[in-house]
Amino acid sequence: MRRVVFNQKGGVGKSTITVNLAAAAAAAGRRVLVVDLDPQGNSSHYLSGSTTPPPVSVAGLFHQMLNISMFEKPVTDFVTATAHPNLSLLASHPELAELMVKLEARYKMFKLRDALEQLDGHFDEIWIDTPPALNFYTRSALIAANRCLIPFDCDSFSRHALLGLIDSVGEIRADHNSGLSVEGIVVNQFQPRASLPQRLVQELRDAGLPVLDPPLSASVKIRESHERSLPMVYLDARHKLSQEFAALYQTLRRQ
Repeated sequence: MRRVVFNQKGGVGKSTITVNLAAAAAAAGRRVLVVDLDPQGNSSHYLSGSTTPPPVSVAGLFHQMLNISMFEKPVTDFVTATAHPNLSLLASHPELAELMVKLEARYKMFKLRDALEQLDGHFDEIWIDTPPALNFYTRSALIAANRCLIPFDCDSFSRHALLGLIDSVGEIRADHNSGLSVEGIVVNQFQPRASLPQRLVQELRDAGLPVLDPPLSASVKIRESHERSLPMVYLDARHKLSQEFAALYQTLRRQ
């Protein structure tokens, strides 16, 4: 199973959702890989605790795609273990930003799918974090994935953009990846006692959009999770937000 977390808007929690759902899967005994395609590297930092560009990264894999050789390294050579059982990382690198132009010019948009297919026997689940833009890396991720999750941060601007996001996924499905589906909308930073978030989420449901349960609560604990580079399930498994991530992951498993 390969999932991509996608939203063109920044600050909606893509990296937080990617890493914490991947950690919930790993904690449930699944062999999990996180692929970080965002040059900012938030997921990579979250899992590694380091802001230094890693010696092995997805940038190296893309370099290999641009320079075909008889002596190519296996994709597993670009994957690193994390400190958490069952959880591995294909890390981001700042060089991704400048590599994108070369990759686009050489029509390498399908190469990520080919690379991740080589890992099917090594991992049960692959979670892909994407940049906040519909660019080469995001399109590559949507082509490589089976399912797409769309974060929604209970903001009226995000609501207006949702249909456009779903249309973008539909276009990729029609043109390049017939097996891709929108698995659901992940409600993030939800405040159940505030009227606006409740109304916005209900409007999504009334419109027939696939809103997933449970919503993820707004919590200052997530800041500590980021600062300590510990996904919630490892920071405090009994915390309400940790339990919501675990419950959301089980919702996805049942679908």
